[in-house]
Amino acid sequence: MTRLISAIAVLILLAAGGAYLLLDRGEDASAAAPSTPAASERNGTGTAAADIERVAEEPATIREMTLGTEDAPVTVIEYASFTCPHCRNFHEGPFRKLKKEYIDTGKVRFIYRDVYFDRYGLWASMIARCEGDKFFGVADLIYKGQSEWARGNSPEEIVSSLRKIGRLAGISDERLDACLSDANKAQALVAWYQKNAQADGIEATPSFVINGKLVENQPWERFKAILDAELNR
Repeated sequence: MTRLISAIAVLILLAAGGAYLLLDRGEDASAAAPSTPAASERNGTGTAAADIERVAEEPATIREMTLGTEDAPVTVIEYASFTCPHCRNFHEGPFRKLKKEYIDTGKVRFIYRDVYFDRYGLWASMIARCEGDKFFGVADLIYKGQSEWARGNSPEEIVSSLRKIGRLAGISDERLDACLSDANKAQALVAWYQKNAQADGIEATPSFVINGKLVENQPWERFKAILDAELNR
């Protein structure tokens, strides 16, 4: 399992890496960087923590990514990061069984919630969320190619590889530009992640909340047994 870092640290990474968002298109760094000023620049006294608190009050700006029927008897919330190898392993294996046996059959409502360890995971999330209805398809491509794009030698190379995944999913360059340069959305995502993770006691990824109970990552047969126990209540 991969341990979490604070959202404040992620915001620092985001601020440091914002200029890289569009560099693979050959644009000037100063033009590519998000234009929204930091809280400390806006009011002279603000902090990253205060900014997180402010944005966390606006959860409607972030869409929950879900699969399955609303009235399914079991709800599974997954907390995962696109840069987490253990999360990739879950999505390449157990998740496929979960979808086929439980989500597609109406037994489970599945909710995916992003966790951000670094700016690269945040960028991947912004691309996956760029066209909401394509989220799970894009997420599948991101996880499938994680061992390649996440090992880029520079931020420019990583974001270029992520953009290729977005284009493969049918997202236009113009739309990718808009999604990746949306600094307000990036900040809202980080605040949303922090608020959810704290509320559910998330300390590592992947982690799951099954009908309100925190469950750590484990072999499929044990995971399946927990689901069946909930279904038999």
